[in-house]
Amino acid sequence: MVNLGVKIGNLELKNPVLTASGTFGYGEEFSSFVDLNSLGGFIVKGTTLEPREGNDYPRMVETASGMLNAVGLQNKGVDYFVENIYDRLVKYDSEIIVNVSGKSIDDYVEVARRLSALERIRAIEVNISCPNVKQGGMAFGTTTDGAAAVTRAIRRAWDKTLIVKLSPNVTSIADIARSVEAEGADAVSLINTLMGMAIDVERQRPYLSTITGGLSGPAVKPVAVRMVWQVAKAVNIPVIGLGGIMTGADAIEFMLAGARAIQVGTANFVDPTTTIKIIRFMEDYCQRHNISDINEIVGLI
Repeated sequence: MVNLGVKIGNLELKNPVLTASGTFGYGEEFSSFVDLNSLGGFIVKGTTLEPREGNDYPRMVETASGMLNAVGLQNKGVDYFVENIYDRLVKYDSEIIVNVSGKSIDDYVEVARRLSALERIRAIEVNISCPNVKQGGMAFGTTTDGAAAVTRAIRRAWDKTLIVKLSPNVTSIADIARSVEAEGADAVSLINTLMGMAIDVERQRPYLSTITGGLSGPAVKPVAVRMVWQVAKAVNIPVIGLGGIMTGADAIEFMLAGARAIQVGTANFVDPTTTIKIIRFMEDYCQRHNISDINEIVGLI
């Protein structure tokens, strides 16, 4: 038997496979394709203090080996999650992680405070890295001072596992990671989408209503692996890797680079059973390489 269990802060995950926020809804939307109890956990869509309509359409376009999105954190707000979604998710025994965003530090703190009363929400992922909103979000994640300030404030309001999601659109992602570690982050997840743009040459105008958007999918994977490797060398807290993971081999690549867990994002749109296939691949990989515990491969590079 292979042990696929990993630990992120105080979370004991049955395996390293998580789903990326914004690509898996609230989880239950995928329940007819995936046994949610088989996952290490699922990260629900970005949640803000007040409901958000998101950006104007069009806000998604396919690109070479990837896609651009500018959804803009559309959601019904934290109270809707607490009152209408939470009770439907507690029947699953995988970890339920809420992705938290805001336009101000006070917003982040209040969302964390309202979630803290929910027993089964044992971790939040703080999004300081979204390139698709006009206020907050990415602005906090592009400087060490901003990232530290958000983390510091949330740490005072949240005593469970705190994951901070980092932006790749920075000069030194390792410096940002060190700054949130110093303020009490239990783990970091990276990368969020890379800033990109696509133009319709026939109409001579950008495809997206926002002109620019976040690039995800296989095109970003080499950048993501490099950044995970850099951050894993720079901090002592667990790293969660994401960015273009489409196969089990992709997931193992991230773990060899230093990720203790991984997130599957864009692949969910292509094949909603990708997460299950990755878990099976991990088991097979460990058996083929005579590895009894998947933690043994973390950071071998």
